[in-house]
Amino acid sequence: MLTDEQIDSIAAELAEADRTHSVIPRITQRFPDATIEDSYRIQGRWRDTQLSAGRALVGRKIGLTSKAMQEATGITEPDYGVMFDDTVYRSGAEIPVAHFSNVRVEVELAFVLKAPLEGPDCTLDQALAAIDYAVPALEVLNSHIELEGRTIVDTISDNAAYGAMVLGDIHKRPAEIDLRWVPGVLSRNGGIEETGVAAGVLGHPATGVAWLANKFHQHGARLEAGEIILAGSFTRPMWVSQGDDVLCDYGPMGTISCRFV
Repeated sequence: MLTDEQIDSIAAELAEADRTHSVIPRITQRFPDATIEDSYRIQGRWRDTQLSAGRALVGRKIGLTSKAMQEATGITEPDYGVMFDDTVYRSGAEIPVAHFSNVRVEVELAFVLKAPLEGPDCTLDQALAAIDYAVPALEVLNSHIELEGRTIVDTISDNAAYGAMVLGDIHKRPAEIDLRWVPGVLSRNGGIEETGVAAGVLGHPATGVAWLANKFHQHGARLEAGEIILAGSFTRPMWVSQGDDVLCDYGPMGTISCRFV
């Protein structure tokens, strides 16, 4: 395990990389014995510095929950990160590409909780009962650690590569729609790049919410009412650049559009 001093040093590196929109060398290249527990300690230390600086937590992201994403990254275990209020955009937004590093977009569903949720044995049914509504979302990935050769330790340390999310306008309660079959057709500049259905996320997109509640229990924590949970992508990430127009069609849950400027 890494020492407290090493944890502090890496968290400070990542905070500076976030501020300057830059990339640092892989943690696992410099500290090959770093563990997953170390990576969550790094993320937690970074999170605390951001909260101390005045940012407000609005929810959590879950990543690497679909085979598409696991194959795209070579990582087979889900992870999670935190989301702050200043990272939330609405459909139609213009997003400054220079604010991010290694910018990619993923197709997801987000869930807003109406009740707290905690493990250790949280089930899909319990997660669905705690969800107020689902809303389509695009996640903007933001990687501050070099991509080549990275491991789950690098990704988790880097706040699970979360940068921002773009939320749609249509809300659906779990009883109103079969969430497994919500489609996603992702286009860039008018051309379709990726397609998928939400069942690609662990068989049901809300399964990740239950997984996260159980994971949090291991750290003596729970998910709180009002939190937004970004449930994981059911397409591969799509690279974007300045000037790209992005559109995703979620069928009965509407569309999301944004432009990278």
